[in-house]
Amino acid sequence: MTRRSLFISLISAVVIICIGFFVQTLRSPLPLPTSMHSFSDESSAQHRVDSLMSEMTLAEKIGQMSLVAKRTLENEDDIRDLALGGLLSGGGGYPTPNTPETWADMVDGFQAKALESRLSIPIIYGVDAVHGHNNMYGAVIFPHNIGLGAANNPSLMTQIGRATAEEMVATGIYWNYAPTVALPHDIRWGRTYEGYSDDPEQVSTLAIAYMNGLQGSDLHDPTTVLATPKHFIGDGATAFGTAKASGFLLDQGDAQIDEETLRRTHLVPYQAALEAGAKSIMASYNSWNGTKVHGDRYLLTTVLKEELGFTGFVVSDWDAIQQIAPDDYYTSVVTAVNAGIDMTMMSQAYTQFIDTLTQAVEARDVPMDRIDDAVRRILTVKVDLGLFETPFANRSLLKQVGSPGHRAIARDAVAQSVVLLKNNNALLPLSKTLRRIHVAGEGANDIGLQSGGWTIEWFGKRGAIAPGTTLLEGIQHAVSADTIVEYAADGDFGADAAEADVCIAVVSEEPYAEGNGDRHELFLSDIDQAMLSRARTSCQQLVVIILSGRPLIITDLLDSWDALLAAWLPGSEGDGVADVLFGDRSFTGQLPLNWPNAMDQIPTPHQLKSSSQDSPPLFSRGFGLK
Repeated sequence: MTRRSLFISLISAVVIICIGFFVQTLRSPLPLPTSMHSFSDESSAQHRVDSLMSEMTLAEKIGQMSLVAKRTLENEDDIRDLALGGLLSGGGGYPTPNTPETWADMVDGFQAKALESRLSIPIIYGVDAVHGHNNMYGAVIFPHNIGLGAANNPSLMTQIGRATAEEMVATGIYWNYAPTVALPHDIRWGRTYEGYSDDPEQVSTLAIAYMNGLQGSDLHDPTTVLATPKHFIGDGATAFGTAKASGFLLDQGDAQIDEETLRRTHLVPYQAALEAGAKSIMASYNSWNGTKVHGDRYLLTTVLKEELGFTGFVVSDWDAIQQIAPDDYYTSVVTAVNAGIDMTMMSQAYTQFIDTLTQAVEARDVPMDRIDDAVRRILTVKVDLGLFETPFANRSLLKQVGSPGHRAIARDAVAQSVVLLKNNNALLPLSKTLRRIHVAGEGANDIGLQSGGWTIEWFGKRGAIAPGTTLLEGIQHAVSADTIVEYAADGDFGADAAEADVCIAVVSEEPYAEGNGDRHELFLSDIDQAMLSRARTSCQQLVVIILSGRPLIITDLLDSWDALLAAWLPGSEGDGVADVLFGDRSFTGQLPLNWPNAMDQIPTPHQLKSSSQDSPPLFSRGFGLK
């Protein structure tokens, strides 16, 4: 080998080693020197933020106020060139293939672009991890909040928050648009299942416990994520029929309540969340007495920031500022920012937002001190969250995604959330040695139906959309080897089928999310009622399990059932239902809100008075047989 060849070989080896080191560094969960603004531990957050803001241009400041949906990002270079403040995955906003590793690769790639910007300010990436890291295949899907309200166990909520944070951090995501602290007072609302209860004290207790799991004792800890109590304020109090969006009835409508009611009821969980360390609040689509909350300076600035002393940042909901003045984008932007929106979430037209806000500042329609206030709030939270030190995915936690430990927490949560509403002659718990059990209903063998909305897709969907255990599989796991478990989705076990000791029939709502789940009526579907009739003829005793995001009207059917369980939307671990059904766990769940006797008992007494309010509900809040 010539001296020249040897020299070239050495240079090539050095290049390969450097490239390998760079790639490994991008994937490293260890602290990284991300920019000239990486300060020592002794430096205060204020000093970091002051140093950055002293160098920022107006364009970079407005970039920090921009939060863009990843699937509408026109060019990844925009992250760097526009100094974008954040990106998000909305419902269904997953990479292809949908695996934990590709999530980490995707988010790290976006973050690497942000760190190429002039000031190397990291983005903050957000998701609606409302019942686990639920956009990601392989994540544990916990029960929706209404079920966790029935469990009413703060310690459990902290465990769920911690498990969710670990699965998020493994993929480089440090911002969770949860918990929802709405108080659903009309269960026809399609977001009822996102609320823990209609009792503000119970909601406050559970939300704080969940936040503690997400944020830990020190938000700077690289295994914690930022919580976002939402939606400020009054989203659960909208009047039926006031929604403007096509097909919606309640969602995004008008909360027609006085200020005393707003403060006494709906403000309570936010006060508690702020005291517990909330640094991000999401504004609500709804109006309050005709004024869109996103444009209400009294609520967002006077009450939230000044009166309650909120020092974090307010983020808008998805394209929500455009609802302020639908035909006048400039007015929408100016009104929202002046009202107190600090970071604007957009599914599209983010360059239009940037251009419009720039124009508004130059025209002095938005004061520069309002821009500086918003950016200071955003940067302070990024510093507090430790993004400047650990901006990338902590891949050492990938082994925790869908882990047995996390699934055990979810299974425990399911068991605690099931409410026993009827149990004639102490039928439950069932014996594991029954001769024959018939299981009926599509929901008995469908993880999509038992998980509901916000599961992989925005609306959720039927089928094996996530790893886990169906209710049917949970029953099969629980019984003895000699017990025959026969399944028929339609409840028809055939004219010649042997009679079963017990039939377990599962009725279920179709998955839905937000206003697409608003309903005029809440009766069981014709398909489920027909299934129940057929199943009843094939067994001696009938146990009914309801999978739903809210109470359903069942009064006329109840007498024909021997036992009734409200299992809500339990998520991926159906074994938890079998645990209480067969006595491995005791029933402890209690209703988090009233179960109406008839449709004319809705809305609840917290809103409008109806003629049937003097009659009791079918089951009252707090009811649950042991």
